[in-house]
Amino acid sequence: MAGLKKLAQETAIYGVSSILGRFLNWCLVPLYSYVLVDSSDYGIVTNLYAWTALVVIILTYGMETGYFRFINKQPKHEQTDNKVYSTTLTSVGATSLLFSIICIVFGPQIAASLGYASHPEFIQMLGVVVSMDAFDSIPFSYLRYKNKPIVFASLKLVMIFVNIIFNIFFLVICPKLAVSNPELIDWFYVPNYGVGYIFVANLISTTAVTLALMPYVFVGKWNFDKTLLRSMLKYSLPLLLLGVAGIMNQTIDKIIFPMVYPNPAEAMHELGIYGACFKVAMVMMMFTYAFRFAYEPFIFAKNSDADSKATYSNAMKYFVITTLFIFLIIIAYIDIFKLLLGPQYREGIRIIPIVLMAYFLQGVMYNLSLWYKLVDKTMFGAWFSLIGFIVTLVINIVFIPIYSYMASAWAALVSAVVMVVLSYVFGQKYYPIHYKLKTLGLYFGLTMLLLAAMYLVSFEWPVVNILYRTILVAIYVAIVAWRELPLLRPKRVTKANT
Repeated sequence: MAGLKKLAQETAIYGVSSILGRFLNWCLVPLYSYVLVDSSDYGIVTNLYAWTALVVIILTYGMETGYFRFINKQPKHEQTDNKVYSTTLTSVGATSLLFSIICIVFGPQIAASLGYASHPEFIQMLGVVVSMDAFDSIPFSYLRYKNKPIVFASLKLVMIFVNIIFNIFFLVICPKLAVSNPELIDWFYVPNYGVGYIFVANLISTTAVTLALMPYVFVGKWNFDKTLLRSMLKYSLPLLLLGVAGIMNQTIDKIIFPMVYPNPAEAMHELGIYGACFKVAMVMMMFTYAFRFAYEPFIFAKNSDADSKATYSNAMKYFVITTLFIFLIIIAYIDIFKLLLGPQYREGIRIIPIVLMAYFLQGVMYNLSLWYKLVDKTMFGAWFSLIGFIVTLVINIVFIPIYSYMASAWAALVSAVVMVVLSYVFGQKYYPIHYKLKTLGLYFGLTMLLLAAMYLVSFEWPVVNILYRTILVAIYVAIVAWRELPLLRPKRVTKANT
């Protein structure tokens, strides 16, 4: 019992810090959309950060999981722990250092191939950043192994706060000082550098955390073991394929968009609008992310119980109810949410219902994925991700030239539908769970009906429009409460038997 309590406490710390971190990073989107007047600038951010998400997965090549696997596989001994840690850290550190050197030396060539020939320093800065991120992942894993969740969470939040502070400094404060007191900053500040300062802020924050992690890098005698490394790579490299398939499914649209859009001059403009509006919809993803932190340890702990499958079915039902409610709230108040974006980005607001539904289905997919985790058939997860990636890639390549970022939004939704169907069909074969499909279908159909009512009926006065949509959301809440909370139903009056 004490172990479960400790697990719950640490899960809460890791979960809250990660979710808070994502929320704080999400708060940068309004800043960027108002400061970066040209949406092409945010297109650069969207494109390059999609690349960095992929590169970080490649540079860690499954060694985080490998570290946990092998440090728990070996007999508990300080010398053995140091050997696993030293070997993991040396391997990831060496490949990360090599990658950063390549990006610094060949930055101009890489930048030219990606369409950023005039700014090779973007590639050089981000090359160093992702190298440090990959290296830092191992000390962060060490902190998790040593049960130091507060240190872990604190350092993660420090990195985010430093990043936010320097974003505000370079993008808001410096432009004002350049007008009122230019002598204070003209020795380092370049007024027209714009989007480049986003990468500068990222470099500063990542460097700060890397330095803060140094006490947890030099924690014992260096003990590198080549034989151990070969075993770790044999275990970890297949995980790289899973990671690449998963991240590519999420980022491939933002990576290839400039390559397939027919007008190169407009590509970044369109991608910037898409990237900003896509971020607004991430409110749904943050709830799913919070749910995952609690649900994954829960399903393994519950698996041995006799009523485990009924519990999983109920968990799916309440997840669907909650996420559909979030979906309706965002759509109902979309006129308020769009104010988070600068005027030049708001034309892309039409993708938000599509992206929200894709996020909803990704959450459903996560619920369904418990079956292959419980029966040790995780390769199914890899295959589903790979198939989803192929669907996303094909739709984007074929339809971006015709429909621009709308094709990317629909690709995300279609891919999610395919993965949900595959996971459900195979799940019912290997680990059948009686999901309440009629109830889930009822709530989904109700949501679609209310969504149609929101878009088909519109009033001239914004206040009336918001009030009308609020009533529609209230209808959803009332119907759910009526069905799920029987105490709210009036008792039937029956004639007493005589």
